[in-house]
Amino acid sequence: MSTYAPQLGFDPPLPAPSRGRRSSIGSWRWGDRIVLIAAWIAGLGLCLVAGAIVIYMGFRGVEYLRPQLLFSNPAASVDQAHSGGFLDPLLGTALLTVIGLALALPLAVCSAVWMVEYGRPRWLARVVESSIEIIAATPDIVIAIFGLAIFQLGVFAPLSFKASGGGVFGRSFLAAGAMMSLIALPPLFAATRDGLQAVPAHMREAAFALGKTRITTIRRVLLPRVRSNIAAGVTLGVSRIVGDTAVVLLLLGGTLRIEPLGAVPGLDVLRGSGSALTSYIYQNSPAGDGGAPQKAYAAAFVLMLLVLALNFGVDLIGRGSSRRGAGASL
Repeated sequence: MSTYAPQLGFDPPLPAPSRGRRSSIGSWRWGDRIVLIAAWIAGLGLCLVAGAIVIYMGFRGVEYLRPQLLFSNPAASVDQAHSGGFLDPLLGTALLTVIGLALALPLAVCSAVWMVEYGRPRWLARVVESSIEIIAATPDIVIAIFGLAIFQLGVFAPLSFKASGGGVFGRSFLAAGAMMSLIALPPLFAATRDGLQAVPAHMREAAFALGKTRITTIRRVLLPRVRSNIAAGVTLGVSRIVGDTAVVLLLLGGTLRIEPLGAVPGLDVLRGSGSALTSYIYQNSPAGDGGAPQKAYAAAFVLMLLVLALNFGVDLIGRGSSRRGAGASL
């Protein structure tokens, strides 16, 4: 006995879609071929440039990097072989990164969450987004000069050195870290905003159907979902912080060693001046006054390793987040 599907209330199954035949490049128009060739050349060219930088700096770094450079402080000496290492600049870079992220991360994430999930009033949302775009387009040297002018005001005197005549020095790790947070904020904001906008609407609706409030949905569903986006934004922000030179030179002073200010442990370092790896590399390069290019290559190699480690860490976070998903958050 034959059975006809519509009699049972079902539609007949649709045929599986055909994958079709892949077109041959020889059948393309010349314009399309040129675009394809240009894309291949651009991609391979970028890979060659990145590979050349990593290989060259790796070769120079292995050639000049010595363990004592990582565990000794800079010292004034006529003989560069006995002028110490770059422990203080390395610690200064870490301190600036911590201060910059401590200020930029909550501001960026909260601003992105408010923009995507609330965004009211609309005119204020547009003003906030435009302001972040302006900060992103502002050159670092302009941000550094603005920070120097701000922190030289008398109201910010407790954050840095104050001369006997009443003048405020305006240079400290707190001042430099605050300006570094402005540099790190735009990529953090953009990565978090794009991640939240990419979350499907049905995930929010499912959370609301289970009785979750909006703030609980944001905290338990959306933020875990965009963890990899936030991690990518952190990497971009940290890369900009550790690679910046203008803010370090203008807001940390010209010394290569960390010089605490005050008698309160911890706060004396934050109020004091110092340096970072970027300023150390500049001053020891042929363009600077140090005249120790070997140490500049070694410090640049360490800086590159830090950035590569950050990218590797973000990749691990992204893979772990994609495996877990956000369904378990409910």
